[in-house]
Amino acid sequence: MGLAMSETVDPADVPRRALHTGAAMPAIGFGTFGSDHAGHDVVAEAVRGAIEVGYRHIDCASVYGNEAEIGAVLREVQAGGIAREELWITSKLWNDKHGEEDVIPSCRQSLEDLGLEYLDLYLVHWPFPNFHPPGCDVSSRSPDARPYVHESYMKTWRQMEKLVERGLVKHVGTSNMTVPKLKLLLRDAAVKPAVNEMELHPHFQQPELFDFVREHGIEPVGYCPLGSPNRPERDRTPEDTNPLEDPVVVEIARAHDVHPAVVCIRWAVQRGQTPIPMSTRRKNILANLRAAISPRLSDDEMRALAGIDRSCRMIKGQVFLWKDGQSWEDLWDPDGEITPP
Repeated sequence: MGLAMSETVDPADVPRRALHTGAAMPAIGFGTFGSDHAGHDVVAEAVRGAIEVGYRHIDCASVYGNEAEIGAVLREVQAGGIAREELWITSKLWNDKHGEEDVIPSCRQSLEDLGLEYLDLYLVHWPFPNFHPPGCDVSSRSPDARPYVHESYMKTWRQMEKLVERGLVKHVGTSNMTVPKLKLLLRDAAVKPAVNEMELHPHFQQPELFDFVREHGIEPVGYCPLGSPNRPERDRTPEDTNPLEDPVVVEIARAHDVHPAVVCIRWAVQRGQTPIPMSTRRKNILANLRAAISPRLSDDEMRALAGIDRSCRMIKGQVFLWKDGQSWEDLWDPDGEITPP
């Protein structure tokens, strides 16, 4: 039995972002990271549910370890009548595949696992060559970890560009980048990044980076749009805050008779970024999608939300540090300069 109309959103009603190529990307995606709290089959079934209720943008990554299971679902939904062209599928190159000989094979593996002939978007997941075992402690340091070195990153990027040339991906993009790193990439890239995926929520608004990417025709895609209440324990620190409990968010939610999560997603879409929420519960999956098409927040409400930015980064990336004694802030170029090796 199919879902009732009240339990779905018409994909045509979901806003879209015009990329610099002219392509239209759905302005809300469904995240698939769940390895710390949900099994691969559970995430795959959540993807099925997301597509059933109206999502058409699915954000995947090889490191999540669940692309084969998601691929089985994608084949089934296409066999059920949803054309490949209706779907926007993203995947990402993991940190241990930055070598020139590894980029194209890694992408091909994601394509095979997902059962696709092409990806709509392929991202360099992090700008740091690295390997660390799944579930490792936050203090773990890989002896093979390396800092961002632009010349090395460009070797990786040239292989990303070849993926576009070969038709294996429609667009390439970046993730977890900073303004100084993006300036160098924009200077040297033959194929411009279409998006930068980064942490964005009301307590971490990244205004400088947000404005920079939009000014340069790069679409901001925001992970952790709810502040990631289910993020891995290793990413938690005592000073972290929760935007879902912020008095301003709670008051706006009360005024609209919605959950605070709806306010966070509505704010993101209205601000001009593409949020990537994730849930394994059908009720929340649908509620998050409905939030993208919910009534606009007022100018006063948007100004109030702009005023609660606490610069609270949830995903700090400590395991990507390349030597002892460093602060996680060294990953993010806090002084506007790339941290040297």
